[in-house]
Parts: sequence; C-alpha cells; structure tokens
Amino acid sequence: MSNFAIGMLIFPNMTQLDLTGPHEVFTRMSSAKVFLVSETKDLIRSEKGLIFQADYSLEEAPAFDLIFVPGGVGTNNLLQNQKVLSWLQGRAPKTKFITSVCTGSLVLAAAGLLNGFRATTHWLSLDILKLFPLIQVIEERIVRDRNRITGGGVTAGIDFALSIVAELRGEEEAKEIQLMLEYDPEPPFRSGHPRSAPKEVTLKVKRAREQAQALRSDIVTKIVSQPKTQ
Repeated sequence: MSNFAIGMLIFPNMTQLDLTGPHEVFTRMSSAKVFLVSETKDLIRSEKGLIFQADYSLEEAPAFDLIFVPGGVGTNNLLQNQKVLSWLQGRAPKTKFITSVCTGSLVLAAAGLLNGFRATTHWLSLDILKLFPLIQVIEERIVRDRNRITGGGVTAGIDFALSIVAELRGEEEAKEIQLMLEYDPEPPFRSGHPRSAPKEVTLKVKRAREQAQALRSDIVTKIVSQPKTQ
C-alpha cells in the first residue's frame, strides 16, 4: 500500500479543533503521512491560543494527495491573501482531494476551487458561502462532490476525516480508529445545531456573532464583485 500524503494548511487565528480533529484521525490512517503547511515556518497562534508550527512553507511543500483547509476567524485574512489562494489554485489540478472543514470552504471558494461544486460550511456562514454564485450550498455535515469534500462546523471534522479513511482504507479501519478515539458522542445537551438548539440559544449566538459575520460578508461581497482577470 503506497503512502498517502496529506497537507493541512495552518494560519493565524484558525480554529484549532478544525485542524486537530481531522489530524488525529488522519495520523492513525495506515500508510498516511500528514504534514502541516503554512506561509512560513514561524510559530502560529490559533484563535484560542494554541501554538503550531508548519513542517513546510508553501514554497517548500511537496506534492500532496489531499489538501485540507480548516476555518476560524483567520479565514477573513486568507480570503484576501493572494499568495495562499494562488498556492491552492496551483496545487488543485494535481491533487486527488481538495477539502475543508468549517469556514475553510470560504477560502476554497475565494480561490475558485468550489465553482460548479456542491459544498457546505459552518451553519453561521452558509449564507456567506451562498454569496459565491457558482457554488451549490448544501446544509449537511459532510458534502462530497467528485474530489471536493467539505465539512460543517468544527466537530464535523472528525466525521469528515473518518469518512475519508473509510473510502481510502475501508470501513473496518475507519471503525477501528473511531473505537481507539472512543468517538461515541453523547452530548449533555441537544444544542449542537440550530435545528435542535433552543431558539433563544440560537438567537443569542447569532447576536453575539452578528458583527463578525457582517464583516466576513462584506469581505466576500467585495471579492465576488471584483472583475475577474483572464
């Protein structure tokens, strides 16, 4: 069985669980090699303070079979970071799978890599993803369209990664990894999504994020309104 190389993009103010959930699963997949990639190999502080360091800078990175983009507040800057977007655009044609979790899909969208594809994102940003006119936005935990695989918010990354392991190495290996991780969720509350959370909780979360979502919406609106260069 040949090695399967996975490149996971990291950046300042990412949501660490978007990254570390799939990372934990992927590093347990047989014959997988998992690497962190960033603009530079400087230390990177995630949204809530955990610090990471890339194995490769963008320029140093080898070829990957799968490229993964997490989400978080830092995606606002990535949406406008032409160096990162160009790297993703350049790598996509030779990469078997282009993937994301949470608002990482907005970055793929800004790079034009979800045009003509079905995709999802964190529930708070579904309407923002819809601002990209060539994407069919689906509100599901995992959306697979050909070689584009996108996951919903944060914890969906674990489901996302297990589904990829099942496809590449079979369900038995995915189930073994799930068992080793004791991934057997029994959340104390039914409030993990607006369809199950109390309405007042959903409204409170929306209000708390209103300014941040408006800023992100403005950024995406500006991106999609810019004339496309040939």
